[in-house]
Amino acid sequence: MARKFLSLVLAFLMAAFAVFTVGAEDSSGVNVEKIDFQNPDFIRGMDVSSVISLEESGVTFKNSDGVTEDLLKILADNGVNYIRVRVWNNPYDKDGNGYGGGNNDLAKACKIGKRAADYGMKLLVDFHYSDFWADPAKQKAPKAWADFDLNQKLQAVYDYTYNSLTEIKAAGADIGMVQIGNETTSGIAGESDYVNMAKIFNSGSSAVRAFDKNVLVALHFTNPEKTDTMKWIADYLNQNKVDYDVFATSYYPYWHGSLQNLTEVLDYAANTYNKYAMVAETSYANTLRDTDGHANTVSEWNNSTGDNLLWDFSFQGQADEVRAVMYAVNKVRNGKGLGVFYWEGAWITVGDTRRIGGADYDAVVAKNKLLWEQYGSGWASSYSAEFDPDDAGKYYGGSAVDNQAFFDPSGRALPSLTVFEKVAGDERITGDVNGDGVLDIFDAVDIQKYSVDKLNFTYMQKKTGDYNNDGKCDILDAIAVQKASAK
Repeated sequence: MARKFLSLVLAFLMAAFAVFTVGAEDSSGVNVEKIDFQNPDFIRGMDVSSVISLEESGVTFKNSDGVTEDLLKILADNGVNYIRVRVWNNPYDKDGNGYGGGNNDLAKACKIGKRAADYGMKLLVDFHYSDFWADPAKQKAPKAWADFDLNQKLQAVYDYTYNSLTEIKAAGADIGMVQIGNETTSGIAGESDYVNMAKIFNSGSSAVRAFDKNVLVALHFTNPEKTDTMKWIADYLNQNKVDYDVFATSYYPYWHGSLQNLTEVLDYAANTYNKYAMVAETSYANTLRDTDGHANTVSEWNNSTGDNLLWDFSFQGQADEVRAVMYAVNKVRNGKGLGVFYWEGAWITVGDTRRIGGADYDAVVAKNKLLWEQYGSGWASSYSAEFDPDDAGKYYGGSAVDNQAFFDPSGRALPSLTVFEKVAGDERITGDVNGDGVLDIFDAVDIQKYSVDKLNFTYMQKKTGDYNNDGKCDILDAIAVQKASAK
């Protein structure tokens, strides 16, 4: 009897282990409830500003099957429809060494924008009007503008904005939106007086209007938990006749209050002053472990507890946070909730430190530090001390958000990345290029027209139209769709 009992227990444990193993490897392993978006063009965006510096440091990205592909393709394939990229005027010291944080100059914005357009994604250009990080704690003017008076600065903002956008567009990007400043609650381009700030906003906005009147102008603030302050900002912008289209805020749940309050703040700005509203930055950790030897923003000892952290630190929890923020923005009345951008969802480590210790750990971290310094793939390099001696110059190092990315340390896509597609329920039927939910002769005709250059397809239509899965959308797919639709 005892032997039989032990055999049954062993069989049960083996079966349980098998189930657990399959579940752990299941690349579709997050559950996401669809949102009925009020705005049919709801943005499911991601900031990937550090991607080029990461690639220069040796990082490669892989889809959920482990196949190496362009990061931008992987994102598009998983439902991301908009890319955000920051632009710093001159993030280099006098000897040409990069400050880090991706070394995000104009040239990198051009390259990222072109790659985004190749996969059917629009670009949000995030001008910091600084040479390095602009945020609530610092809004330092670029080195070249340090001695400018206000009028000179207004002209510089206009010229820099217009000329930069012209260059990014010429590189092949599809610019859909422009941010005039980054987290500008306390200032912009060295100006902290709100009268002067309003003039800076309008100078940047007028440059965007001159560049392309169809491009949206966004203003980006933060600390939405300070409800009265955010509403005052919306009022002040209106009183000073600031020309813009989108009222945006950052929302990090470990700092920025409840989702209910987020909706309230955005709804006030949008529906009081007839603007769109969006979250320009959010993110959430899928683990509390570090992978590169540099402390993380969210860890076991930091920013990991609080009333507004409603989700587990897991793949499912990460997906749940993204959906929840999108849902909160979608609740803004009259379809004025424009969308959500996830901040730096691919900023992984350049060298995995997990499962090693002692001298091996020290060796990997030392190698990582060299890469952060050389290619700017950490949040800041030591060279940034020239511009920001009190913060970046002291605490420079690697990625502080590697545990908030949608990729593991090897660059492979995590199950949580599928949230961007699943939340919209836009998993198309293969071959349904017109997106009406039916595979029929009309799809076959459209594919045939595309194959002879009589019809243009978006990236997603090309992907959907590859019915025979040979990597091409052509006449063979049209024939296959016609046969399938006749059954």
